[in-house]
Amino acid sequence: MKILLVEDSHSLQQSLTAGLKNSGHVVDGALDGESALGYISASTYDVIVLDMMLPKLSGEEFLRKIRRNGVSTAVLILSARDQVEDRILGLDVGADDYLVKPFSFEELLSRLRALERRVAPSRWEEESSTVIGALVINRKQRKVFHDDVEVVLTPSEYALLDLLVLRRGQVFSHDQLIERLYDATSNVTRNAVEAHVSSLRKKLANADEAGLIKTRRGFGYYIE
Repeated sequence: MKILLVEDSHSLQQSLTAGLKNSGHVVDGALDGESALGYISASTYDVIVLDMMLPKLSGEEFLRKIRRNGVSTAVLILSARDQVEDRILGLDVGADDYLVKPFSFEELLSRLRALERRVAPSRWEEESSTVIGALVINRKQRKVFHDDVEVVLTPSEYALLDLLVLRRGQVFSHDQLIERLYDATSNVTRNAVEAHVSSLRKKLANADEAGLIKTRRGFGYYIE
């Protein structure tokens, strides 16, 4: 999942970013509402995690603005304000969920999973693993197995395979893969993407799944 984290506390921004990345998510971080608008205009996200008390442009103003501009990305509000009227206001201006600070990181992950199931149920299918050919992709463990033997992948290789499997039949160009799999601070080139695809293909070939990832010349990569 690609997440935009909008939080003005540097310490909370750093700890949440580290935790979300360790959980397998791609994260961009903004410290104020105006910067967050810049990220929204330049990229596409699955979920926006939004603090309400932000400098330059408040969370409420940010949320009203993106909804007026037709941005339908799911929004999870993080706020120290715990009154019922605060929650009602957040939901009324366009949020999808509201989590009061302080909170458990595991609850945050659970809320994010629930939002993704709600907005993209076909990606989850209410299951924790996918079987394709002789491969089993276990999303809880973020591991891939062939005949019960693990196919050891790097985080980049796993993310690439998982995306192509979840979106079977969809062709992804180099630029689209960079957009979906890396955060805005990553200086990833087309050559790096090709190297990841090549390395993943070799590992899949060693697991008797050669040819799983296909190339549509001039367009990109896909799995049938």
